[in-house]
Amino acid sequence: MFIRAIMSQDVVFCLPTTPLQEVAQRMIDRDCGALPVVSDRDQRRILGVVTDRDITIRLVAQGLNPVTSTAADCMSTPVVTIDLDSTVDQAQQMLQQHQIRRIPIVDSANGMCCGILTQADIARYAPSSDTAAMVKRLSQRVPQAAHTLSSSVDAHDGEPLWGDQPGSIE
Repeated sequence: MFIRAIMSQDVVFCLPTTPLQEVAQRMIDRDCGALPVVSDRDQRRILGVVTDRDITIRLVAQGLNPVTSTAADCMSTPVVTIDLDSTVDQAQQMLQQHQIRRIPIVDSANGMCCGILTQADIARYAPSSDTAAMVKRLSQRVPQAAHTLSSSVDAHDGEPLWGDQPGSIE
């Protein structure tokens, strides 16, 4: 199955200059915890992602004022992305490898951010036993070096995220 069949296409974006108060309000309005930060409204080249956790840890916990800050002040970069033509298995691999719960989708034909795929999107289409295994794997702590992110991702090493694997936590 391809990710285009299950991804969220109606994604709300923000610009690096978008005030964080507006970013937070968009998260509330859409009941989501992350917004892709894009270059502009037309080309939508992904520059970063702002999560509710980014706002809390990078600004509030540091004593900085989120009301006077912008998306660029706390966005996560570089961003792990996956191509629109990728499979759900490839997306699962990326989520597991980078220990993330959502991944922006980029159309390689034009470089435009065209959606987002979340762990919940995948869980809706997987058997419940596979979903539990996926959640456990994504929740595992990985060594700090494994948190290195790349700006574009298209590799698939053939190792499934779901199902029985040697050394997997069930």
